[in-house]
Amino acid sequence: MTRRAAAGFTLIEILVALVVLAIGLSAAWSSLGAATDETVSLREKVLARWVAEDRLTQLELKGEWPALDTKEGDATMGDRKFHWIQDTEVTPVMKLRRVVVSVVPPGGKVPLVTLTGFVEQTGTSVTSSTVSQTGDLSQMGNTPPPQGDAPK
Repeated sequence: MTRRAAAGFTLIEILVALVVLAIGLSAAWSSLGAATDETVSLREKVLARWVAEDRLTQLELKGEWPALDTKEGDATMGDRKFHWIQDTEVTPVMKLRRVVVSVVPPGGKVPLVTLTGFVEQTGTSVTSSTVSQTGDLSQMGNTPPPQGDAPK
């Protein structure tokens, strides 16, 4: 009488399979955690960008000529609090001001987002220091062609 080989897995084979499964699951879990962290980071950056866009839109809608200074404030977007810093600078064109809005988390120093916009001085906008200024596009190298040189 011959003995048949036992059908099934040995204990060693089962342990090796469990080790391979554990390594695979830990790698998948690590990837899932990294993806979740990245999603949270991207959400925070998107909300910070919206805060900066809101600040620039407020300047545009008010129609005010911003003073050359730095302003700061707090904003809430998507149930998150942010702190914005607005720097207004001169440009080569006298009727334009460059506005840089940086948004940081409360108590943070590194900006999540920095957005730059330009505000044009209109006839109704007035600063506290000057009433009106005239811009000269030749300062930017964009001089209009002379009137007499139009092709016929």
